[in-house]
Amino acid sequence: MKRNPRKVRWTKAFRKAAGKEMTIDSTIDFEKRRNVPVRYDRDLVQTTIKAMKRVGEIKARRERAFFKNRMAVSRETQRAHRRKIIEGVKAGVKLHEPMSVESPVSSKVQEKIKVTAKRHTALLPGEGRSMGMDID
Repeated sequence: MKRNPRKVRWTKAFRKAAGKEMTIDSTIDFEKRRNVPVRYDRDLVQTTIKAMKRVGEIKARRERAFFKNRMAVSRETQRAHRRKIIEGVKAGVKLHEPMSVESPVSSKVQEKIKVTAKRHTALLPGEGRSMGMDID
């Protein structure tokens, strides 16, 4: 099944088109595939590995800053949305005075409540059997 990569949410093309990933950055240029093979040189390999680590650190820092900027915008919209909801609730609800802390019946005077005693039943549970008649 053919699909447009800009409409499929998990593709890099979608993330870049939707502004969820960095599109213009010099660190991306270092990750491009090189088609021309280079003759092996020990010093070149060492400097390349050091450069890769450094570029990775720079890229991670830039991605963190990009993400924080994205989330700062969403945080402001969330705050505005919450304020709007709270204002709507305050306008529509009439608040009552809180009930007094003391209850109308003081704690010193307690009412006596009659509780019926448990009746003694003639049926007693048998040895591992249910209560009732014996069934052969």
